[in-house]
Amino acid sequence: MANKEALRELQQRLAQRMQAAREQTQLANWLAVECAGLGLLFSLKQSAEIFAPVPIKPLPYGQPWLSGVANLRGGLATVVDLTLFLGLREPGQPRPDAAQARLVSLNPDLNINCALLVDKLLGLRGDDQLSLEPVGEHEGPRPRFAGVRMRDEHGRVWQQIDLEALSRHEQFLKVVV
Repeated sequence: MANKEALRELQQRLAQRMQAAREQTQLANWLAVECAGLGLLFSLKQSAEIFAPVPIKPLPYGQPWLSGVANLRGGLATVVDLTLFLGLREPGQPRPDAAQARLVSLNPDLNINCALLVDKLLGLRGDDQLSLEPVGEHEGPRPRFAGVRMRDEHGRVWQQIDLEALSRHEQFLKVVV
């Protein structure tokens, strides 16, 4: 019971910090999440709310990465398992720590009722905490939604994800098999 209360308090603090970041001069620009050990950055302008996992109703004939639909604050949202969509985990393979999984809804301005299921929420990051990571010589083609890579003061590499470009990506929009 104490763990649930602590988790709720953490979520409330993060939600308050995200709201404060939107209202004040931008100290934090990014929501940091993790999928299969990969650090990802979502723009605070493109992401909306963070939710603890809720019951998800599967959809028939959906892609393996389409978890289904969920009721988020009274609205129906499509739930995409970002780890599966990015090919970082195989379908049917268990999530390492399902208790830490979170749903991050996309900003309503993007005109898509969608939430991304991520493995872990890691907090907020500001541009002043990150530096641009040079592009590798042997990198192959990257999807349009993959932004630049950044490195933090601890040496961890973060991949920016453009949620608007992701929401318009052809594969992302093709939800049925």
